[in-house]
Amino acid sequence: MAIEIKKVSCKKDLKKFIRFNYELYKNNKYAVPELYPDMVETLSKDLNPAFEFCEADYFIAYKDGKIAGRIAAIINSRANEKWKTNSVRFGWIDFIEDFEVAQKLIETVEQWGKERGMTEIVGPLGFTDFDYEGMLTEGYDQLGTMAAIYNYPYYPEYMQRMGFVEDTEWVEFKIYVPDAIPEKHQRITEIVRKKFNLQVKKYKSGKKIAKEYGQEIFQLLNESYKDLYGFSELSPRQIDLYIKNYLPVVDLDMVTLITQEDGTLIGVGISMPSMARALQKAKGKMFPFGWFHLLKALFISKPKVIDLLLVAIKPEFQGKGINALLFSDLIPVYQKKGVVYAESNPELVMNNKVQSQWSYFDCEQHKRRKTFKREIK
Repeated sequence: MAIEIKKVSCKKDLKKFIRFNYELYKNNKYAVPELYPDMVETLSKDLNPAFEFCEADYFIAYKDGKIAGRIAAIINSRANEKWKTNSVRFGWIDFIEDFEVAQKLIETVEQWGKERGMTEIVGPLGFTDFDYEGMLTEGYDQLGTMAAIYNYPYYPEYMQRMGFVEDTEWVEFKIYVPDAIPEKHQRITEIVRKKFNLQVKKYKSGKKIAKEYGQEIFQLLNESYKDLYGFSELSPRQIDLYIKNYLPVVDLDMVTLITQEDGTLIGVGISMPSMARALQKAKGKMFPFGWFHLLKALFISKPKVIDLLLVAIKPEFQGKGINALLFSDLIPVYQKKGVVYAESNPELVMNNKVQSQWSYFDCEQHKRRKTFKREIK
């Protein structure tokens, strides 16, 4: 039968769009399902502040009367203006092992973008850097993370078959927690602390850290990430949403702020227990028992694995040893909690500044992912 592409036009369709990923990967022990309420918030035009500067539509592919694939078509006008491109992004792409289905999905986004004046198609990308980026090309036998895409090996094979070329690449690391703070870290820590009159700030209250530094944390991200691939600045509404959604649920022992003597924030490190196994057990649902698995992972169980969610340093302080100060504070926390290793999450392959900080640790580069692009004809 012919493949039929239908645009998502109601809440029922959106539910099918989100749930397809769960069905496609339900028997895969490495894939980590998206949390359904988070996906609804991200993809809903009345809930996601990114729609202040983004346009998007979602499409579902049907074959033989069954859902066979999904894809999002996105234009981030702010990123296009900053990077001087006319790109339509494809995101949240999933499909059965059928080349024709994948091709139809891509052609749908391509046509959608062409009608809006776009000249190239690129992805997988979301609305912003806080969404999924890159298609997995190495590490299919490694457990995924909450913050990154997992996909089958045939995905990138199909992209190359369709004439796409690599746009950019990320690598990911397992960083093993040492028995003691590396000696060089200790030396650098003392030097930079005295040289710049720096202070390490810790909090016990999510409300207090949100009130005192919530806006500054995300403005620091805007500053430190501004030159990274495809980045578009977070708006005040986006920052408010992230403060509300993330700061209340992080383990504040694993949040470290570095400030100058006057309280100005110059560095932040935020990590949290890996939610991968909990999300697998919850199957992406909060109810009836999904909430229990998630709360247990966050606040009850001793985590063997943590995710390094954010490490950001003010640009003028980058390369001056501030990272050593961050991890000199965090390593004893990880040791106390019994953490075995941390997942770095995706890092741009050319970002030597970031990757050089892992040279003091026993680490393993275990995953790789890419975005792909081609011109629209």
